[in-house]
Amino acid sequence: MRLKPKADSNGYLDGAWWPRSGKLTAELPDLLAVLTVRLGPIQRVVYDRTSWSRVPRRLTVGNHAIQLEAYPFELGNTMYVYGSNGMIVLHVIASTTSDDSAHTALMAVVAREPKTTLD
Repeated sequence: MRLKPKADSNGYLDGAWWPRSGKLTAELPDLLAVLTVRLGPIQRVVYDRTSWSRVPRRLTVGNHAIQLEAYPFELGNTMYVYGSNGMIVLHVIASTTSDDSAHTALMAVVAREPKTTLD
């Protein structure tokens, strides 16, 4: 995962994430642990339903229940993560993407110059 600096408001994406599998419930606990530092306790994740295998409506991480919502985004592979201190919008790179292509896509999202396309 790569995140833009907090003060960087260039574009609507805050970062990019490259999960290792297509199982959202298996991948989310580690991602949310990292994002909790910036967002506080995570309350809700809205994800692109075409990017993941079947997902339950709630996920419990530790003792905390997180609401999971599928949504048909215009720009596929997008995820919104809501915490008590705000929201982060991530571009999700398919788990099947090659190492080199994934690295390029991760870096393109967090680059200071605006990008018009995402791989």
